[in-house]
Amino acid sequence: MATAVKTTVTELPHSRVRVEAEIDADLVQRSLESQARKLGREMKLPGFRQGKIPPAIVIQRLGRDPILDEAVRGELTGWYMKAVDDSGIAPVGDPQVDLGDLPDEGKPLTFSFEVGVRPTAELGTYRGVKVGRREAAVSEEEIDEEVEGLRERAAHLHTVKREAKDGDFLTIDFEGTVGGEPFPGGEGRDQLVELGSGNLIPGFEDGLIGAAAGEQRSVTATFPEDYGAKHVAGKDAEFEIWVKEVKHKHLPDLDDEFASDSAGFETLQELRDNIRERMLELDEERVVSEFRAGALDAIVADATVDVPEALIESRASELLTRTIHALGHQGIDKAAYLKISGKTERELVEEAMPEAALALRREAVLAAVIEAEKIEPTEQQLLDALEGAAEREQMSREKLLDRLRHAGRVDALAKEIAAEQAIDLVVEEAEEVSIEEAQELTKKAEAKAAKAAKAAKPAPKRKPAAKKPAARKAKPKDKLWTPDDDAPAPGGDKKLWTPDA
Repeated sequence: MATAVKTTVTELPHSRVRVEAEIDADLVQRSLESQARKLGREMKLPGFRQGKIPPAIVIQRLGRDPILDEAVRGELTGWYMKAVDDSGIAPVGDPQVDLGDLPDEGKPLTFSFEVGVRPTAELGTYRGVKVGRREAAVSEEEIDEEVEGLRERAAHLHTVKREAKDGDFLTIDFEGTVGGEPFPGGEGRDQLVELGSGNLIPGFEDGLIGAAAGEQRSVTATFPEDYGAKHVAGKDAEFEIWVKEVKHKHLPDLDDEFASDSAGFETLQELRDNIRERMLELDEERVVSEFRAGALDAIVADATVDVPEALIESRASELLTRTIHALGHQGIDKAAYLKISGKTERELVEEAMPEAALALRREAVLAAVIEAEKIEPTEQQLLDALEGAAEREQMSREKLLDRLRHAGRVDALAKEIAAEQAIDLVVEEAEEVSIEEAQELTKKAEAKAAKAAKAAKPAPKRKPAAKKPAARKAKPKDKLWTPDDDAPAPGGDKKLWTPDA
């Protein structure tokens, strides 16, 4: 059976490609009929029950081209993804799509697109690289902070008969007005507020210092300009506040009784030892993660990867889009995020460019390692990778893998696994050195790179005396100057990664 999508790839300068895609005529026809069937559900024609009008009749009534145009635009994203899979490219950024004329009946649809692609890498040393690794450690100060956290969670509020001071909690009723008029959300009953917490609008907490139970106070406070409720943002408000109780937060004493009550240990020292052990385990996990990242960045530093500026900007835009999409699930839209950050979309993209450049270099180098080592995940490794997802979906790994195959998503899973296997190979063969040795190697590599760059810089030419122009000697390759000619040689920065970097 012929594939539904056929592609031809033409490489362009600056890590871009042009892909010519052809969609099989049968797939185009099915899409046309599917769109006609949808439209038919809303039509009313004599002799037909609503929703039961055959696609052919709908096409005859409304015309083939308008229905096909709507069908193509609805399917284009999916066909683009199929074309990406068929061509084997790794796109970066949004494509520039050129949709040609609608095909005649029985003819395939053709369209083309240009898009940035993952750059290629020329590997340097990727086996046996030296990477700094620190020892897992936990300070006494970190343990103290953890113990204080336990004390805070075990604290109790006690009613006191005195004036309120910073750090106390007050139970209050309040009524607020702006310009003499009540406003939504401006009143409360039996509200517990902490003085000095900074959780309330400026002026509110300060106005309650020195208050006692049973006292009524009038407090003026100002809503911030960026306050969420627009109807009061930036405005002064008058609050009538009735203080019902003043409470003091009591922290338990740091003794064996506290260790027993809060965590079930016989002594405070046993509690601290347990905290140290758990924090060491967590730090060891961080050390392993740092070492993996360090090994990857070490081979990236020794590889030659040319990443065009436009490609970096495209990836930075992708990173920002992902961030905004993730925040959308928390109820924060793009406009709110830009307001919170206090930056324009362009500024956020520029901030993300260093991270985007590093991500592209890492991906390029990992792809080169995968190719060099001919890494290809087995069926069993695909199944193992799906174990957690299969449990969450309450189905067998085999069934989930089959579902991914039908959805055309197995290649993406295989690439993720292959990338992890490539990192595993680099990490297993990396040589652990101390942080001090790694930093010394970094200095030597930077000095060597600086010396090489200085040696490569041409000496300034002296202006020759005026003379009759001589015949120009032929050169093997005369080329027109481009801005890229002045770019630094890729891979010139041979910095060895360390956890402190």
